[in-house]
Amino acid sequence: MFKSKNIFFLLAWTVFSGVIALPSFAQGNLLITPRRVVFDGSRRVMELNLANTGQDTTRYNISFLQYRMTEAGDFEEITEPDPGQNFADQHIRFFPRSVTLGPSEAQTVRMQVVGRERLDPGEYRSHIYFRAVPNEVALGEEDPNQDSTSVSVRLIPIFGITIPVIIRVGESDSQVYLSDLVMEKEENERLYLNMVFNRSGKMSIYGDLTVTHVAPNGTETQVGMVNGIAVYTPNTIRKFRIQLNNHLGVDYNTGKLLVSYCAQSDLKPETYATAQLQLP
Repeated sequence: MFKSKNIFFLLAWTVFSGVIALPSFAQGNLLITPRRVVFDGSRRVMELNLANTGQDTTRYNISFLQYRMTEAGDFEEITEPDPGQNFADQHIRFFPRSVTLGPSEAQTVRMQVVGRERLDPGEYRSHIYFRAVPNEVALGEEDPNQDSTSVSVRLIPIFGITIPVIIRVGESDSQVYLSDLVMEKEENERLYLNMVFNRSGKMSIYGDLTVTHVAPNGTETQVGMVNGIAVYTPNTIRKFRIQLNNHLGVDYNTGKLLVSYCAQSDLKPETYATAQLQLP
């Protein structure tokens, strides 16, 4: 006879803020505002607003993680900075270190930069990590009707969100241009536009991308848009692919595609880079 056993597998799910169209960042039952924390100029204190949009009380542990961005825009966890990369966590204090939120409850996490005057000019980045703590079943509370001769497996997903936290010291000298524009058509008739972001300078770049088709008669049709595209230091290039809308009656065999990469700020609109691809 076998005794009943519960085997727990913890699955870590981490979500990165980077291509989000809303001013707040929601994943699972946790809503976070803003989706990025940037200490620039003389700004030393900022707050993150957390809200539980679910029906269950959840506790989140808060810590820092370090990541590099690959040329494809993916993230890899690291422990040592790459050449030209600086971590921000050693220069930031935050409180509290964990939060427990009931349904519809909200709380703020206060963050403060320390020792900024001692930092060399440049950009410092870490990612603050909100890790949900799973509710564990106490010993002796197993289902009394459970088959005692079997081995049961329980999968407990561990949900987590990371938010980039950036300290900028000094004036930004970063620039970006777009290159290698190529349109690609897959077997399923989906159309994509491939391109490369080329970044230079001490700071990262973050903005929104739009693609507009211009017909030979001058008619303009927006055929693609992605908000929140970043090229983080120390990366100098990021390869990117955007799907084009193929249901607007646009003839992709004529005209041209205009690509625009712009800052998100409504107060200070700025176009970082533009490019065009002549069709076909």
